[in-house]
Amino acid sequence: MPETHPKPRRYSYLGPAGTFTEAALRQVPEAQGQEWAPVANIGEALNDVVTGYSDAAMIAIENSVDGGVTVAQDALATIKGLQIVGEYLVPVKFVLVARHGTRLEDINVVTGHPVAYGQCRAWLDDQLPRHRHLPATSNVQAAADLFDEKKQVDAAIAPPGIDEHYDVQVLAEGIAENPDAVTRFVLVSRKAPIGEPSGADKTSLIVELPNDRSGALLELLEQFATRGVNLTLLASRPIGDRMGRYRFVIDAEGHVRDERVADALLGIKRFSPNVVFLGSYQRADRVAATTRDEHDNEAFKDARDWLRAIITGQNA
Repeated sequence: MPETHPKPRRYSYLGPAGTFTEAALRQVPEAQGQEWAPVANIGEALNDVVTGYSDAAMIAIENSVDGGVTVAQDALATIKGLQIVGEYLVPVKFVLVARHGTRLEDINVVTGHPVAYGQCRAWLDDQLPRHRHLPATSNVQAAADLFDEKKQVDAAIAPPGIDEHYDVQVLAEGIAENPDAVTRFVLVSRKAPIGEPSGADKTSLIVELPNDRSGALLELLEQFATRGVNLTLLASRPIGDRMGRYRFVIDAEGHVRDERVADALLGIKRFSPNVVFLGSYQRADRVAATTRDEHDNEAFKDARDWLRAIITGQNA
């Protein structure tokens, strides 16, 4: 019989080649040597996963300067059957590029992804006070737009190394206002069994408040606080059906298999009319959660054993 080879896995990511999203995907060991499918936007990437065209998708979820990527958060809240299986951090730096022979004083129109433009706005206002911004669909596409006669742009905000992909001239480096900016990416797949804790994990949820009333958010947060679960992200997003209705995007330290996290999720489920569990996965920074003795796994198990003994009469 002829030798058969396993079908390569396919990963969707915001393209074209050279984007920060591709840099995040390069951090995934199991993705190396597999098929990578560049897409135009986050929605397309997630749809590839839902339809089975791709096995997983890499998407940006949060930036240290601009906060949450709302289009990604809203998509994860509303598209069923998705699960975060990993997170990756990519330092965000930008250069200003143009066609060869272009000088700074020749620049009137600058193209760039809106998030990139926001991070470079201070430099551009100082160096090119009369410039106009034309949005681009990605940081790499901005460089490609330099060669699109219909766009009529003079310069582009792009990631370092872009001159390896396009015949452009780098006019300025380090133009971002915050040199320590980082974007957090997550790898999203279809629902699958949850793996074992690594000791440095994160659990992601999207939770709706039961109603718009005084103290509702406090009651939600108390589900975590009373169990010693620290939150690394808490962001509100409008549900959209009427004013005053919000869902909360939550990242909690720990794994769903950790007793304190599992107990908190039970409390959340009783409290909220709609909870979306997005996954438990290893943190990109590998930082382990710190807990007090009363919140470790053995404390929760001991409390359950104590209660079980009372109910069964074994503590007489």
